[in-house]
Amino acid sequence: MASKLLLITFVICRLLSTVGFTMDPLARVTGQLSSDPDDLEAASRDFGGMSRAKPLAVLHPASAEDVASVVRAGSAQGFTVSARGHGHSINGQAQVGRNGVVIDMSGPKGRRFREEFTKPVLGEVVSRGGDSRSRSYYVDVWGGELWIDVLKWSLDEHGLAPKSWTDYLYLSVGGTLSNAGISGQAFHQGPQTSNVYELDVVTGTLRKGELMTCSEEKNSELFHGVLGGLGQFGIITRARIALETAPQRVKWVRVLYSNFSAFTKDQEYLISLHGGGSSERFDYVEGFIIVDEGLINNWRSSFFSPRNPVNLTSIGAYDVLYCLEVTKNYDKSTADTVDQVVETLLKKLDFIPSSVFTTDVTYLDFLDRVHKAELKLRAKNLWHVPHPWLNLFVPKSQISKFNDGVFKGMLAGNKTSGPILIYPMNRNKWDQRSSVVTPDEDVFYLVALLRSATEEGPHTLDNLRDQNRRILHFCEESGIKVKRYLPDHSTLDEWKGHFGEKWEAFKQMKMKFDPSHILAVGQRIFQPSFTSHGIFDL
Repeated sequence: MASKLLLITFVICRLLSTVGFTMDPLARVTGQLSSDPDDLEAASRDFGGMSRAKPLAVLHPASAEDVASVVRAGSAQGFTVSARGHGHSINGQAQVGRNGVVIDMSGPKGRRFREEFTKPVLGEVVSRGGDSRSRSYYVDVWGGELWIDVLKWSLDEHGLAPKSWTDYLYLSVGGTLSNAGISGQAFHQGPQTSNVYELDVVTGTLRKGELMTCSEEKNSELFHGVLGGLGQFGIITRARIALETAPQRVKWVRVLYSNFSAFTKDQEYLISLHGGGSSERFDYVEGFIIVDEGLINNWRSSFFSPRNPVNLTSIGAYDVLYCLEVTKNYDKSTADTVDQVVETLLKKLDFIPSSVFTTDVTYLDFLDRVHKAELKLRAKNLWHVPHPWLNLFVPKSQISKFNDGVFKGMLAGNKTSGPILIYPMNRNKWDQRSSVVTPDEDVFYLVALLRSATEEGPHTLDNLRDQNRRILHFCEESGIKVKRYLPDHSTLDEWKGHFGEKWEAFKQMKMKFDPSHILAVGQRIFQPSFTSHGIFDL
């Protein structure tokens, strides 16, 4: 194995030498630096399936120092570096192209989650007052670890779980923290970026390529900048994630609305309860749009029995239906009262009375619900298709206008090729010191059009891309001040508009922590300083 590793390293160094790089900066790498065609091909693609950029090499790191060594070499020798988690980006954000190295953050080939390299470490938060009654815990995890594995480890070993989630758990810790990480818990817990105590980050600093520990108290500028920073300032190699006692089971409820105002009023009421006790609020609030009857039976279909599909025609005529999705967590101590809590909360809502659908699942099964849909799509060879997703943050004051123009305008009466999510969040749960950009209103909505392209029919890649452009144009023309989540912009001016008043600080952070602009070039924000090519030439 050692001789094979030396051979691979030699081959890669020879490759690097052909484009002017020397061997010395990579001498400390103990992981696997690969030019294997399969590795290069995997690193050239992502979930979006709309772009490809084959790298010069792929690193499978064996330590954070391996990551630092490659970044150090990139700074010194003039090649770009990008961290790749689970490859779930949409528009090539983790790609580097022919003059770069992709760091596969899943780690060394063949190493399992609980082995020494990626084994989580549980710790206890020491409160300033020393009150043992208010114990809280954290887990230190490798930046490339998947959230599903973090969940299973903390749940199985300690009965604990992270506080905030994404809908899909097969994403890397560093990947979601570089964006925000959101789901239906965000109204109460905030995004994942608001539930981190500490980070280890490899910056692109020219002289050092240094590994820095940062937190609220230590290197706080880097800490807040990296959270939601789109990978521009460094690569997260360790994250200290806040934990809480995990519930055992979940009451999972869906109700339907035909009136958008009633739907949004109820959603906004439910997220306003975030300050109340556990028995006074739901633990998760999301929603989605139904513009054709097939969607409610096919998306997350495990919610309904296949023998008892939902017949929307029994509800009456409609152009668009809106589904509210809520949950209540419980365990043995609250099992006797959970139904009453759910019933009391539902009584205050104005949904269609005949449309209540309820199921009861384990906490793990609920959090991992989207993976079941993935397995079904994989079985039908429908997973590896282009995904021209569009994710928007829409201000509360303009969500009705968005509904009229998009849901009831462009989309109504047409079949869809994926779920369309819509749910509100409280801005005060987001730390505005982070790099994440949100609308400047107390409440804003996520609208996520999660479509899959087909080779024929109305949902071809070109048609869906064109529809995304028309939606963005409608927002601009209508004065709807949306912000892109998981942003993908084409010009520097568009990026300046995206970050708004945060742009100057963002640019200064880039100069401080990645002065050669070698990191995350797939985001297409900054041009590497050593290239004379166009700003977005990969």
